[in-house]
Amino acid sequence: MQVSVETTSGLERRLIVGVPAERIDSAVNTKLQEAAKTVRLPGFRPGKVPMKVMRQRFGQSVRMEVLGQVMNDSFYEAIQQQELKPAGQPAIEPKNIEEGRDLEFVATFEIFPEVELKDYSSVKVVKPVAELTDADLEKMVENLREQRASFEAVERAAADGDQVNIDYAGTKDGEAFDGGTAEGSDLVLGSGRMIPGFEDGIVGLSAGDEKVLALSFPEDYHSEELKGAAVEFKIKVNAVKAKQQPELDDEFFKLFGVDEGGVEAFHTEVRKNMQRELDNAIENRVKQQIMDGVLELHDDLQVPQALITQEIDALRNQQLQQFGDLAKQINAKDIFPDEVFAENAERRVKLGLVLNELVNSESIEADADKVREAIEKMAETYQDKEQVVNWYYSNPQQLRGIESLVVENQVVDKLLEKAQLSEETSSYEKVMSPPEEATTDDE
Repeated sequence: MQVSVETTSGLERRLIVGVPAERIDSAVNTKLQEAAKTVRLPGFRPGKVPMKVMRQRFGQSVRMEVLGQVMNDSFYEAIQQQELKPAGQPAIEPKNIEEGRDLEFVATFEIFPEVELKDYSSVKVVKPVAELTDADLEKMVENLREQRASFEAVERAAADGDQVNIDYAGTKDGEAFDGGTAEGSDLVLGSGRMIPGFEDGIVGLSAGDEKVLALSFPEDYHSEELKGAAVEFKIKVNAVKAKQQPELDDEFFKLFGVDEGGVEAFHTEVRKNMQRELDNAIENRVKQQIMDGVLELHDDLQVPQALITQEIDALRNQQLQQFGDLAKQINAKDIFPDEVFAENAERRVKLGLVLNELVNSESIEADADKVREAIEKMAETYQDKEQVVNWYYSNPQQLRGIESLVVENQVVDKLLEKAQLSEETSSYEKVMSPPEEATTDDE
């Protein structure tokens, strides 16, 4: 077998492979002989069909099948011979497939880049240090009560934050318009769900009151017909309900898995969950900074487009999961074109290549004790912790996912040994805020 390699551009390679005709002919004869043992043709006994007849009837189709298999096998033999590592599937183009002549084909593909690990001592990481205070706990408890608040009917005028049940009918130039009419609609005043002035106009009304509001739609409203339009809404208030937070009692505590111990046990459980979230957030902040630093140092690393395309498809499929069964009925690329994910996909591929090289160079393997610790940490949020732990260890695919996470954390620890790590006093609220919000607060 003759092989030559050309570098077309960057990571792309062009492999020209020549395979002796004898190899093709031999494979075709073998397949025809095997087929002749079982093939049934009129006028011939089973297993007695002459090879001349077999070649006439099946020779061409068998040859095409053999050519495909030989090109596939020869490609992988060639890349091993040339010590190439393809990234993605090759595009194979036959150049000469005439019978009796040597087979020649061209395979075009990308290879994995050579990753040269950098000196990570220049990477700077600021670790936030925060303590969970009693004020943080009280705020979280109020948030939990707010999340489970209900609306109860009251006999008074509606105020901001109340929920009103209303009938309304909107008209433009005396004519009803689409979407402008509803009956028995619940609306929380101050939610901003309706156009400007609508909710403010209901404040002060009581159940049974009626009112006509003269309003205008915003100039940037989504409906062309209603952009900036002057309209009137005739409103009738059916009921006014005030928000009622649940009491801190045993019934409320049970919602969070606290069956006994009262408010003290409830506070202990909430504090434990908040501390776990705080620790995770700090860990993620540190990990994000170290990964950003690694990417910046390897900014010039070439990435195979084939891997980026695979990652784009994976990210797109993740987004499609939110559509459920509807995802089967839509064109994914129309809703989520490649460019939506391209930048993130390239980042993930580049980071994966670098971290993989670091894992190999440092011979990092998932530490069994840390895998166990990670699984037990995840099981803490479930009632039957041991059952969760056993489920992970009996599910190889899920266990591999945890092992990958542990390896990633071990890589981060290895990088932190070389990076410039400093600490910064912070707060629970600031650490738990999205990085963008935290940055804005600093500025």
